[in-house]
Amino acid sequence: MNTTIVETAKTVEPAAIRVWVENRTVFLELTDGRIVGFPADRFRILKNATDEQLKEVTLRLDGYALRWEALDEDITVPGVVAGSFELQLDEESDNSSLANLLNKTSDLLKGQESDTSSEANLLNKTRELLKGN
Repeated sequence: MNTTIVETAKTVEPAAIRVWVENRTVFLELTDGRIVGFPADRFRILKNATDEQLKEVTLRLDGYALRWEALDEDITVPGVVAGSFELQLDEESDNSSLANLLNKTSDLLKGQESDTSSEANLLNKTRELLKGN
């Protein structure tokens, strides 16, 4: 008697447990612990929104979607994680957004108690790259 074992990989779509906006950057805390941020200017409707309108974001569909009710805008979390954006950023805006993300990452790393030497190295290298642009 022969036995065949078939293993199937289970793909799980990323979902968010928290969302917030700082300096026109939308941040998501995912169920796996990652924090992802993207510039609001990467989406047409969000680009034209006020700072107050941006902050009125809520999670929907068990963390799989972002909703701005006043703007009538919905964005999927898996799409954001995959980097599916409507608009490209100009270089100046892109560097500003990178600097905002860098500062937020720095703040998050300062709050960790674990050994963050590799994260600190990455942070320093990112700072050097930003200074060069």
